[in-house]
Amino acid sequence: MRTGVLKSWGYGATGGALAILFLFPLLWSGWASLRTGTGFGLENYDRLFTSDNGIRPHHVINSITVSALTVGGTLLVSTLGGYAFGRFRFPGKETLFLVTLAILMVPYATILIALYVLLGWLGLQDSLIGLSLVLIMFQLPFSLFMMRNSFEAIPLELEESAQVDGCTTVTTLTRILLPAVRPGLITVGLFAFLTSWNEFFAPLILLNSTDKFTTTLAVVNMRTASHGSIDYAALEAGVVVMAVPCLILFAFMQRSYVRGFISGALKG
Repeated sequence: MRTGVLKSWGYGATGGALAILFLFPLLWSGWASLRTGTGFGLENYDRLFTSDNGIRPHHVINSITVSALTVGGTLLVSTLGGYAFGRFRFPGKETLFLVTLAILMVPYATILIALYVLLGWLGLQDSLIGLSLVLIMFQLPFSLFMMRNSFEAIPLELEESAQVDGCTTVTTLTRILLPAVRPGLITVGLFAFLTSWNEFFAPLILLNSTDKFTTTLAVVNMRTASHGSIDYAALEAGVVVMAVPCLILFAFMQRSYVRGFISGALKG
């Protein structure tokens, strides 16, 4: 009995310590963003949105556009690809899947210059669409892995019974299978949003026009104050502003997110 209590206390203490460890940087950013020279207030946020190098509405619109394109494209490609890998047999299936997963082993920063040149050939250089395509490519290995396992977790009899009732492959996918893999879709979409919303290095390399900058680039530009010093307070305010949408989305979708990992990522 005592051993069980000690184990419970040990697990609780470990979980609490890890929670504090992960939450501390965010709490520190929130505290630093409210700290002013005379106390606490919203002066740093006011400076973030009103200064010449601060966040402007078009920065937010650009980030929302890139995130929406990345999430939509990732869900479309990973759903169709995961369904193909999970349900069909074709020559080179396993080899193609392993090659796709191998993209995870390549540091994406090493190929950004090559992708920049490739986008120039396609006429998509310095564009939000080109940036979104690159972010979709980086999300593809994880997303395909998640969706393939999510489809494989569904009993094959469910799909066969739908086809016996006269459903086509497309109808079976859209009306039967997609609702069943909803947790996996939410997990993939959430990861795609978090990556695209917080991505800094890819927009830095692939975007040249200031009117196409995302909020991450705007926040970094905001860090320089007068006389070349770094405005840490405004920078922390930008970090908090960038984190708020991520926290809200995760708070609303955490159950489906955890369920997607259990049913998809841990299978096979």
